[in-house]
Amino acid sequence: MPELRCEAVRWVDDEPFPGIVEVQFVDAAGQRWSLIDKSSIFAQFAELTPESVYPVKVTVACEVQGDIGAMGVGGVVTVSTSPDGVTTPDGRDTFAVNQSQLIP
Repeated sequence: MPELRCEAVRWVDDEPFPGIVEVQFVDAAGQRWSLIDKSSIFAQFAELTPESVYPVKVTVACEVQGDIGAMGVGGVVTVSTSPDGVTTPDGRDTFAVNQSQLIP
């Protein structure tokens, strides 16, 4: 499953366990988005704690909508962050991002 490159920017709360972090990324149009969820969802590269030095590079699992192979190098793809139930604070989980932002 592909992963979207992001940055954890801050520790939000200790509850519920294991804690909540805010993660951000910039979409293909240059808009910054925030995802707030459990630290363990984003902690593929390093454990996230209140004492972590932010920002920290992280990823979030995503599903590519459509055929990524048809986009060509450097294309824009639509992804959903729904595999782990991750959304923006207003419930959005679908974004147009640069293909280079994905880890296959």
